[in-house]
Amino acid sequence: MNQTQPTRATVTSSIPRKLRRRFDFKQSVAAPSLLTWFEVIGYTVLLEQDIASLKYRIGRTSYTEVILRDRLYSALKRINPTLPDEAISAAISQITITDCNLLENNRSFHKFLTDGIEVEYLFNEQIVSDKVWLIDSDNLLNNDWLVIHPFTVVEGSHAHCPDVVVFINGLPLAVIVSIHASDEQATFKAGYERLQTYIQQIPKLFYYNTLVAITCGNRARVGTLTSDLQEFLPWRTIDGEDFPDSEATELEVLIQGVFDKRRFLHLLQHFIVFEDTEVGINKKILCRPFCTIPTKPYIQD
Repeated sequence: MNQTQPTRATVTSSIPRKLRRRFDFKQSVAAPSLLTWFEVIGYTVLLEQDIASLKYRIGRTSYTEVILRDRLYSALKRINPTLPDEAISAAISQITITDCNLLENNRSFHKFLTDGIEVEYLFNEQIVSDKVWLIDSDNLLNNDWLVIHPFTVVEGSHAHCPDVVVFINGLPLAVIVSIHASDEQATFKAGYERLQTYIQQIPKLFYYNTLVAITCGNRARVGTLTSDLQEFLPWRTIDGEDFPDSEATELEVLIQGVFDKRRFLHLLQHFIVFEDTEVGINKKILCRPFCTIPTKPYIQD
């Protein structure tokens, strides 16, 4: 990847012509430093225009798909080597069967992510019950770490290109909206409003979402699907213990602090919580209010 030149999205003929007329697919440009930091911490970074080549085939047949099925299947086979193909396929079926309630789907998927997926299969003429694990928390190398910029999604009459989507084992676990720092109206509010449009118009991308982030140049904030604008906060420390060097940017600290492979898995396992309120489901990252550092693991009853 060329670190000096941002690359704009390339739209292929699989996007319906009426959608190409309605949407500006060239507006999605992530800061090169954002993508570079993902490379630094060991992610594969792909530009969407490269995915069509044979070298970077990811098993996505259309822009309506948000799960990278080939990568998901291969990862689950590595993580669950003793389980037969039918058990892996049954687990994938459970993930992809959703209803119309975004937050209910998101909460159900998060339970699959943390607790595994219960499956049954036939072995020696007996029905066997077991679990399929979506992520290997013990062996990081068993997981597939991928970032795609941008990631075009078509749902119904809407089409959008989120700037950065972070995939773990083919599952879109994080979405990052990047606002041009050079724009006069470059504010986190603009990024937040764009994110809300994505959530409303291409909700299936967020069925599997763990967290969302907004960047504006070297500034960065992190939140969840239900966070208000004021609840998007900077991540103040990389390792949770020491504050970073004064020259480190918010973007650098957030990417290394949140998306470091081991810390990200620890975060999703222990610090993402769902609460039922009078108005619906509230999803939170447990943190200290002054610096967005997790305090203690949340244990559900």
